Formats: sequence, C-alpha cells, structure tokens
Amino acid sequence: MSALPQWPCAYPQPDVRALLKQQQNDFCVNEIPLGLPQGDGEHVWLDVEKRGANTAWIAGRIAQLAGVADMDVGYAGLKDRHAITRQWFSVYLPKGETPDFSQLNDHEMTVFSQQRHSKKLRRGDLLGNRFVIRLRQVTMADAEAYQQLQHNLAAVQQHGVPNYFGEQRFGHDGGNIEAGRAMLAGETRVRNRQKKSIYLSAVRSLIFNDVVAARIQAGLWGQTMDGDVMVHEQATGPLWGRGRLTSRDETLQLETGVAARYAEMCDGLEHAGLQQERRALAALPSHFQWHWLLHGDDQQRQAQLNATEQEHVHDLELSFSLASGYYATSIIRELMHVEERVPAS
Repeated sequence: MSALPQWPCAYPQPDVRALLKQQQNDFCVNEIPLGLPQGDGEHVWLDVEKRGANTAWIAGRIAQLAGVADMDVGYAGLKDRHAITRQWFSVYLPKGETPDFSQLNDHEMTVFSQQRHSKKLRRGDLLGNRFVIRLRQVTMADAEAYQQLQHNLAAVQQHGVPNYFGEQRFGHDGGNIEAGRAMLAGETRVRNRQKKSIYLSAVRSLIFNDVVAARIQAGLWGQTMDGDVMVHEQATGPLWGRGRLTSRDETLQLETGVAARYAEMCDGLEHAGLQQERRALAALPSHFQWHWLLHGDDQQRQAQLNATEQEHVHDLELSFSLASGYYATSIIRELMHVEERVPAS
C-alpha cells in the first residue's frame, strides 16, 4: 500500500482552493490542559510557546538544560512543527536546584512560566486544543462555489465533521501503514518501541477511517444505525484489538465487513496485545467561528465576500476547539482543497 485511500467527505465539495501554513502564524494551537500545576512536587511544569519546531526537539532542549534523560521530560501531545503552538512540558527534578528555563528563550521557543507539580505530564493528559487557522488566497470558481462553502461552514458548525485520523498519522504517502503491515505479518522486526507504537496506530487508524468512509458512502453520515455503540450520545467506530466488537445488528455487519478486508492486520493487532476500543465517528468543534480577512485597500470595503469579484484576494480565518486526539485537518478538508506551503527551515 503506497498511498492513502481517498476517503469521502460528508458534505458536497465546492470548487474552492487556498494556501495553508504559508506563514508560521497561519496555524496557531493552544493546548487545553486537564489541570494546572499546584506549586509543589517532584516535577517542574513549563508553559512553552514553540515556533517552527517539533515537540520532541523542544523536549530534548529542556532535558539537556535540566541535565536529565529525555524520558524524564513529559508532554501531553505532539504539536505541529510548522505552526505557533503553546503547550505544557514537565521535567522530573526531585532534588537539587531548579534551573531557570527561560535561558532557553530564543526564536524557537519561549518559556512563559515554570511551577512545580506532583505528577508527570503523560501523552493524552489534555482536554483538547484550541486552533486559529488562516487560509490564504482563497479562490472560488464561481458564486455557486462560494454559496456551497458558506453552507459547509454552517453545517460544520452545527453537525461537525467525520472524525477521520489525519494524514500525519499515516506518514509520507501512507508509509506507516505499509511498515505496520510488514511488522504485523512478521516480514520485518521493529525493536524501537516508539516506531512500533506509530505503526500499530497507523494500522488501527486505517481501519477506523474505512469504517467512517463506509457509513458516508452508505448515506449514513450524521445518522445512527441499529446496533450502534453510543458514548456520550455519539455513535462510535472500532479501534481494532483483542476482544469482540460491542456493536450489534447493522453496525456489526458494516464493521466486520470492513475488518474482513484487513483480516491479517486485524489478527496482528489482536496478537500485539491491543484491546478493542471505540472512537466517536464525528468530531464536533466547539466555539466554531469564521470570518473573512481582506487585503490592502479592501479593508475599507464591506467585509462580506462577493464571490463574483475575482480580482480581490481574500483570506479566511477559522477558530475552534477540538477534543484530544481529533484533527484540525478533518475540519479543513470538508471546506476546500488546500495546498501547504510551509515556511523554509
């Protein structure tokens, strides 16, 4: 498998295109923590803004200054490199003097505060993330495309989007899926625990995304089926592992049909020790808002976009929050086609 499937969208796709991540501040993420440090304990928590750097690299810098192993630095989740993101890190420092981590402040990162706490930050220890995303040079084929985009924006605000795992989960051209398949089939042996986890997650995510796609293709987007497993009043799909599916009837038939296409990988996931879990089929953004940003002299014009005026260039800014483990790209793909132009390193 060399490329990712083209999973269907929930809403009709307008002929609209834009640029994503043309500048670092076009993609801003603020972590929503489960809790805040209480001022006492063996761990030092750092409130960090990073710019144009990946999370692991920043964690390594923190570990080096503190004189600890990389594993002694914790964080709740990986954040985009080509972005401005704010998140918490923890450092295990039970004894000795606490260094001033603001020494690390430079063009890549800023430490806004440091405070002790009793617990290490672990992956998944967050409520979610708040996004502000600027889509630049939005172009539309015609007024009909603009009207469909406006309809989709309103639909996303009200009903959410398919909760697909984002392309970053699967690696370049879906390479993590093939690596996972080969590992589960015994064709390769992966000793690195982190890589093994990445490959297992990619295979699980592929199966889940195909279940979401099957429901959309069957005209069941936004609907419940007989036999659905509901969690917090939301229908869910399987994250494959050991144990029986808890779905029944029509839902069970659909999910086992998808799993049959990946029988060997499903068997491998079970033998890898993963347990059956469930994930919401829809991602519901909270506080979803959008507004048009006009350029130059257009600032004096009416802010409402006139799609027939093709000579004017417009940007669209989106702001919303998503639960932990959900992808902002799942929102964007329901609105328009984007081309990423990341800043030069």
